[in-house]
Amino acid sequence: MATERLISPTATGSDDQNINWSLRPQSIDEYIGQQDLIERLSIAIQASQFRDEPMEHLLLHGPPGLGKTTLAHVIAQKMGTQLHTTSGPALAKGTDLVGALTRLKPRDVLFIDEIHRLPVAVEEFIYPAMEDFRIDVCLDSGMHARTVQIKCKPFTLIGATTRAGMLSSPLRSRFGIIHHLDYYTHDELRIILSRSAGLLNIAHAHEEALNIIAERARGTPRIANRLLRRVRDFAHVRTNNKITQSTVDDALNLEGVDALGLDHIDRRYLTIIASIYEGGPVGLEAVAATMNEDAGTLEDVVEPYLLQIGFLARTRRGRMLTTAGADHLGVTLDRPVDDHILFNSEDPE
Repeated sequence: MATERLISPTATGSDDQNINWSLRPQSIDEYIGQQDLIERLSIAIQASQFRDEPMEHLLLHGPPGLGKTTLAHVIAQKMGTQLHTTSGPALAKGTDLVGALTRLKPRDVLFIDEIHRLPVAVEEFIYPAMEDFRIDVCLDSGMHARTVQIKCKPFTLIGATTRAGMLSSPLRSRFGIIHHLDYYTHDELRIILSRSAGLLNIAHAHEEALNIIAERARGTPRIANRLLRRVRDFAHVRTNNKITQSTVDDALNLEGVDALGLDHIDRRYLTIIASIYEGGPVGLEAVAATMNEDAGTLEDVVEPYLLQIGFLARTRRGRMLTTAGADHLGVTLDRPVDDHILFNSEDPE
């Protein structure tokens, strides 16, 4: 399955999640990257502390693995309050949200992951809570219906989503701070890897080796740390714990991760478009059927990075392989590819 890949930006299991937690920054001062957001948050937190008020509600959106959950924890730590975590799918009924809100103390932080998956009925409960710190609970129905107001303590809601477009306009408009998390640069990932190497007690990691891992991490800290752990295991068995450039190359080649961070699923996806469909255009469903994969999985997990590095284009007529993608595969397309037209074509979705 594509979702179980080594370079998957999502956690691949409970063990992976636990190790990720051990490597995460514990304070906002330790957080690497997203400098614009960190500066905005630092100002907002200091202002709220000065006024003894909760910070404005915050919406974080962007690809998985970039640190949305970590940010929620370091924000709560900086504010000196408790963090309460839940997710959109877990709040199936309005009473679930009522229970979460009534447990909050003044200025606590409520973090809702996958907030785009909140049911409509739950959203209606959350609007007055966000604006007036109250919950309107409807008792009975029909002519005997009555509404009871329950006060909740002033709190900060932090919502995280990978699909900001699926949020309703009323919910989005109630967030005071909205920020898109960007992919990390190689320099930022190298700093993160240096810190993680210290936490993992890796004493012999050359700077050049960490740089290679950063280049293959697809701009995502979670992937970078996972690759580092695999290289550590390889070095422990094969090179007496010494992590050099050749060690990283050998370890990641063994895992099928190439110099650009592509794995066998990525290469197979591109190869099918190049060979079977002559570079495209081709519909996503056709490619998914050929690969025997779910179309939604390919769209959410495989395509984003290929689009980011310019190997794939989505046009009105379907998916097309670009010149850069063809060159990386070492194939020659039968038809000329006009990249200018590809990247200025309207996305069909």
